[in-house]
Amino acid sequence: MSKKKFVKKSSPYGRKKDKPSTYKKTSDKKTVQSIRDSKPSTPTDTSGLIRLNKFIANSGVCSRREADILITAGSVSVNGKIVTELGTKIKPADVVVYNGERLRAEKKVYVLLNKPKDYITTATDPQGRKTVMDLVKLPGNQRIFPVGRLDRNTTGLLLLTNDGELTKKLTHPKHGVRKLYHVQLDKPLTKTDFNAILQGVDLDEEKVIPDELAYTGKENDKTMVGIELHSGQNRVVRRIFESFNYKVFRLDRVMFAGLTKKDLPRGKWRYLSEKEVSFLMMVK
Repeated sequence: MSKKKFVKKSSPYGRKKDKPSTYKKTSDKKTVQSIRDSKPSTPTDTSGLIRLNKFIANSGVCSRREADILITAGSVSVNGKIVTELGTKIKPADVVVYNGERLRAEKKVYVLLNKPKDYITTATDPQGRKTVMDLVKLPGNQRIFPVGRLDRNTTGLLLLTNDGELTKKLTHPKHGVRKLYHVQLDKPLTKTDFNAILQGVDLDEEKVIPDELAYTGKENDKTMVGIELHSGQNRVVRRIFESFNYKVFRLDRVMFAGLTKKDLPRGKWRYLSEKEVSFLMMVK
C-alpha cells in the first residue's frame, strides 16, 4: 500500500499534529447530543461506602447501567446474599460475586495496539486461532478487552481496556466516534461511485454516510482511498465497497477516536498517556 499521506483540501487530515481530539462532522451541521445521567452518581461517601453498580463497573465487567440490569435480575450477590435493590452501597472489603466469580475493583488500564493481519479480535478463541491477546502481555492478572472489533484480515488501531463505561461509550452509535481507514481496492474507484458513496450507502436499513472520502494513491492510482466514518456496523468499510462491486484487498484503520498509529509499529502496543485518556473521556 502506498504510504502517501492522506490529505484532502479542506479536510482535517492535513493537520500538523496528530493530537487526539473529538472531530466535528464536515458533511453537515448536525451534532451528536450529549447524553448524561440526570443524577450523577457519587462513587463513595464519607463512610467509605461505594455504590454496588460502580463497584461492578470498576471490576471491568460492564458499565454502571448494565450493572443495574444485572443487579435487578438477581445475578449479583454480596457476602453470600442476592442483592436486587438499585442504589445499594457496599464496603470495599465486601465479597461481590457475579457469574460464580468474585469481583474485585481493578485499576483502569488503557492499551493501544497496532493490530497485524490474521489475528482475531477476541479475548479467547475456541478454535485455537491467534487472538489480539497473544500480542498484549500485561503484568500480573490484569484483564483487558477489545473495544469493538477489527476482522481477521483488517489491520490497524485497536483499543483495549477494562473500563466498561468507556467501552460502552466508544462503541455505541449515538456517540459517533470517528474512525479513519486506508483502503486498497481491486480496481480503480470511479468518480461516479466515489460520489455515490459520499451520498450514503444503505446497509441493514441504515444509511451510512462517510464523513470524508478521498483518493490517496500516487498520481492517477485510484485503487487507494481513505474513508472516515462513525458507523458502528460490522465490516462496514468492506460492505460499502462490496455494494459497488469492489473487493477490498487491504484495510488498515489509522485513526480511532482521535488516536493515531504514530510511532506504533505493526504488532506493537503501548499504554495510553493520561492526556490521551482524558481526551477519550471527553468524547460525546
